[in-house]
Amino acid sequence: MNYQIDPKHSAAHFSVRHMTIAKVKGEFGNVTGTVDFDPVNPEAGSVNVSIEAASIYTRDPQRDGHLKTPDILSAEQHPAITFKSKKIEKAGAGYKVTGDLTLRGVTQEVVLNVSQISAEVTDPWSLQRRGATATAVISRKAFGMGWNMEVPGVGPMVSDEVDVDLDIEMTRAAS
Repeated sequence: MNYQIDPKHSAAHFSVRHMTIAKVKGEFGNVTGTVDFDPVNPEAGSVNVSIEAASIYTRDPQRDGHLKTPDILSAEQHPAITFKSKKIEKAGAGYKVTGDLTLRGVTQEVVLNVSQISAEVTDPWSLQRRGATATAVISRKAFGMGWNMEVPGVGPMVSDEVDVDLDIEMTRAAS
């Protein structure tokens, strides 16, 4: 079954540790793409996601501006963050989706741990809807996001590890 990601009801959230003491969270608001999913044969499916890099939001306009620069996302030069699956496999009650994540023009293999895919429901406009929740951990350095500062006696200003949480709602036309 082919689904379109509904950008009005989907988001990519992330968090990074700040000065080793707390996590700072943010999100990307413009998530689009397609998901081909059949619960009977999930291995035959595919996931293609595109996230608008400039849609980043961390509740601090100055920080958001810096995150869009070549120091971090390089959003003007690389406006899309993309994920294209290569393999989907059952993993307990969920799935592991292995694919290529491209960020800042750098492509790395990443595994999305899908913990939940909802049952399909019919909305008031006769569209079939399904939701999915997935997580991953990526390295900033692996994608060329090397900007950081060393805080004396504390360590790095920003952790290398980024926790990613995806909340996706998708639709398909009624049968």
